[in-house]
Amino acid sequence: MSTEERTSKDFWLSWSRKLHQRAPWLFTSVAQLYWQWVPQSIAVKGVEFLRLMRVDRPIGTYLLLWPTLWALILASHGAPMLSELLVFSLGTFLMRSAGCVINDIADRKLDGHVSRTRTRPLARKTVTTQEAIGLFVVLALLAFALVLTLNLLTVQLSFVAIGIASLYPYMKRYTYFPQLILGAAFAWSIPMAYAAVSASIPAEAWLMYISTLLWVLAYDTYYGMVDRHDDIKIGIKSTAILFGDADLPIIAMIQGFFIFGMLLLGTRNDLSWPYYLSLLISVGFMVYQYWICRKRQPEQCFRAFLNNNYVGLVITLGIIAHYLLQ
Repeated sequence: MSTEERTSKDFWLSWSRKLHQRAPWLFTSVAQLYWQWVPQSIAVKGVEFLRLMRVDRPIGTYLLLWPTLWALILASHGAPMLSELLVFSLGTFLMRSAGCVINDIADRKLDGHVSRTRTRPLARKTVTTQEAIGLFVVLALLAFALVLTLNLLTVQLSFVAIGIASLYPYMKRYTYFPQLILGAAFAWSIPMAYAAVSASIPAEAWLMYISTLLWVLAYDTYYGMVDRHDDIKIGIKSTAILFGDADLPIIAMIQGFFIFGMLLLGTRNDLSWPYYLSLLISVGFMVYQYWICRKRQPEQCFRAFLNNNYVGLVITLGIIAHYLLQ
C-alpha cells in the first residue's frame, strides 16, 4: 500500500470511529465496508475529496446552518415547511463544502507554508487542481439544483451567493478584512431564506443579515488568530493581523453589536423570554471565549472559534422555544 493510500485509509478509519462513537448503530463497520467494496484507487481519491470538502470538520456547516434556521423559523412565524428546511439544510452543506474547495484552490501554493493546513489534499498534491475545480463545479451545480425548487427571487439571490463565496478566498491577498467578506457570504442565506418563504426581503431580514455578518467577523477573527504567526510570514492579510494587540477588545465590541442587533430583532418580532434568555447565555459563551483567549495561545483561540457553535445552537433553541410556548 502506498503512503497516499495509507494516509487516506487512516483518515477514513479515524473519521468513521468518531462517527461510530456518536451513532454506533448507524456507522458500525463503515470503514471496513468502504475499503472492502470500493476499488482501491477510487476509494483513496474519494477520501481525498471528502477531506477537501472538510466533511470531517463540520463546524463550518453548523455555523452556516444556524442563521439559516433563524431566518426560516422567523420568516415562517415558527412553522417552516419541511421541504424548505431540507433544501436549505442540504444547501448549507453543499455550499460550505464548495467554499472549502474553492478556498483550497486559491490557497494551494500557500497552505504548505502554514502548519495547520500543510496536510490538506491540494497542498500535498493528492488531488490535482483540475480535480478540485471539477469537484467545486459539481457541488455548486447540486446546490443550484436545490435552489431551482424554490421561487424566482431565491434563484436570483443564489447567483450573489456563489459570487461572494468564490470571491472570498482571494480577498486575503488584497484586504485586511477577508473575514468581512466571509460574513457577507455566510449571512447571505438569510435574505435567501426570507425570499423562499415570503417572496420578499423585509427590513428584519437585513437587520439579521448585518448582525450575523458581525458575528462571523468576530468568530473568524478568533480563527485568524490561530494562524496569525504563519500568515504574517507569508504575507496573508486578516483582521487578526490588522487588530494586533487590540484584537480581543475589538472582538468583544463586535460581539456586543451582534447581541444588540439580535435584541432589536427580538423586539421587532415580539419574541418572548426564551429568546432573550438565549441571548444572555450567548453573552456567557462570549465572555468564556474572551477569557480562554486572554493569552492568545493558538489552540485556545481555536477553541473560542469552535465555541461559537453553541452560540448559534442556543439562539436557535431560544427562537424555537418562543413559538412552542405561544
